[in-house]
Amino acid sequence: MAPTLTSISFLPSTTPHSRLSPKNTRLTVFAKQAGPFSPFQFGKPKDDASSSEGSQNDAWFWAVIWELRRKDPGTVFVAGATGQAGIRIAQTLLREGFSVRAGVPQIGAAQELARVAALYKIISNEELKRLNAVESTFQDAESIAKAIGNASKVVVTIGPTENGPTSEVSTLDALQVIEAAQLAGVGHVAIIYDGNIASSSTYNVLDGFKSFFNNLFSQPQLSVPEFLQKVVETDVRYTLIKTSLTEDFSPESSYNLVVSAERSTDTDDYKVAKSQIALVVANVFSDTSAAENKVVEVFTSPSAPSRPVNELFSAIPEDGRRKVYAEAFAKAKAEEEARIAVEKASEAAKNLEEEAKKLSEQEAKAASLAEDAQEKAEAAGASVESFMSKAKEIGSGLSWEKLSSQISTTDPKLRPVKPKEEPKPKAKETESKTEVRKMFGGLFQQETIYIDDD
Repeated sequence: MAPTLTSISFLPSTTPHSRLSPKNTRLTVFAKQAGPFSPFQFGKPKDDASSSEGSQNDAWFWAVIWELRRKDPGTVFVAGATGQAGIRIAQTLLREGFSVRAGVPQIGAAQELARVAALYKIISNEELKRLNAVESTFQDAESIAKAIGNASKVVVTIGPTENGPTSEVSTLDALQVIEAAQLAGVGHVAIIYDGNIASSSTYNVLDGFKSFFNNLFSQPQLSVPEFLQKVVETDVRYTLIKTSLTEDFSPESSYNLVVSAERSTDTDDYKVAKSQIALVVANVFSDTSAAENKVVEVFTSPSAPSRPVNELFSAIPEDGRRKVYAEAFAKAKAEEEARIAVEKASEAAKNLEEEAKKLSEQEAKAASLAEDAQEKAEAAGASVESFMSKAKEIGSGLSWEKLSSQISTTDPKLRPVKPKEEPKPKAKETESKTEVRKMFGGLFQQETIYIDDD
């Protein structure tokens, strides 16, 4: 039986923040009524699904994904939404009027967390309606792209407690999110790099064991320059924020923010509270043009004046890595095309040379055959002339008398036969005169008899 499709509509019941000015459009998602997909867990088939049904589900799911590529400018996907900074970012985005697709490793736990947050007024009921938890891990870019759905913006935090409360989100994990954003057609990605990732410690005796086993089983990581190089090789517009995060109850949370260009040396700047960095992300997504393709460092200072975040970002120049990469890529592409053209020209010249060599060999062979033919013709001509000269010599010394005598002496059968003489009539004898003439060199004799009729 063909699968039944049900239309599930999501429509915010509250008016989004005025500065977002999104359209109140209804997003319709077709979810399967019965099958290996649940309406809440997009794209995750059950283990007992058949292969044929799985292929149909894949086709159905990618049709949904294609529909979801019609991005909602007011929707943000928060990767690692159960991390410490991820929770603050999702909460702040909801308060600023955004709709949030929260990527969580376990959907049941996320639902319970959202229920508790609504119960204790951490988020309002109106904000809860704009929160959509989706199951997502950092395993592969394709599954993350499915979880991104209709979100037009993505945020991921690289830090020691951002894959759940105790697990790390590495640069490799964040790179998976960047690649997924490119697959999903996301317009802008904000990356928070927590500088505490390499030096986090609770000063507990167990930290040494934890560090040992993490280093033993962890995968090789990318450095920040290596990670940035991978990012600029994509088509995704990005904002990389390097900072050192701290808790919201720390003294730094009362200091004003400072946004500077990327620096080559480490300084003893004040840290930034997680709620402050969440507000920075919300401001970046409100006006991405001021922060597009920029790498900044954010810290706090007790003496810094209070300034709007967009103004702070506007003073930072655009990151030049993508331009350098684009120029290097264009140069490498031109060189590769030139190399291919030279190889093709060389191959054509080689083929032409081989054809010329074959033609030369054929011409040499034809010339050799012509020379042999001429030599044979000349030899044949000399033989004919020699034969003719010998024939002439033979013909000049040949006489029919000699030939006749030779024939007569050799073979009696070939001797000449003399004609029988008829008896002369006795009635009347007449005078006759006989004339004898030799013919054919004396081989035959012709006798002419003249008779006098008198």
